[in-house]
Amino acid sequence: MKNLLLFLAVTSALIFSSCEGDPGPPGPQGEPGINILGQVFEVNVNFQYNPDTGLQEALVNFPSTVEVFESDAILVYRLEKVVPANGGSADAWSALPQNFFLGNGDIIQYVFNHTFFDVELLIDGNFDLSLLGSDFTSDQVFRIAVVPSEFATDGISMETLLEELTIDQTEIITIDN
Repeated sequence: MKNLLLFLAVTSALIFSSCEGDPGPPGPQGEPGINILGQVFEVNVNFQYNPDTGLQEALVNFPSTVEVFESDAILVYRLEKVVPANGGSADAWSALPQNFFLGNGDIIQYVFNHTFFDVELLIDGNFDLSLLGSDFTSDQVFRIAVVPSEFATDGISMETLLEELTIDQTEIITIDN
């Protein structure tokens, strides 16, 4: 008798666990072309020396298509180099802050700060930055990511970030600065 009850209980559980109800109503449609999980854009920057601060500076305004919320995190990556890969090339990105040791004890560091409207890119150093060469100040390419804070972990690579946010390389816009 115990075996019969056990058999009926297991059979009932299997039958009723495979039942499926009516699907619910569809949710509201989002705006086309907007990824609510995060957005990434690219900008080419020329730094300018500011004698008042002693820093090299560049201000990047968020494009009108990028909305920044108080809880969002801003991540900035600098294009380090382009490397050969699989018969083509691949971009190598470095997360900011990024240090460079130039010799003779000279050090520079790319850093940034941001508001809801813009990102200020800075080069700080331990020497007179008005003497810094154009290799570090001209035609510098940055990717700026606006992401929900749960995605903003220290040291996350550009590739991992794009994968987590389901953003394709072709979707990244380049803005004029």
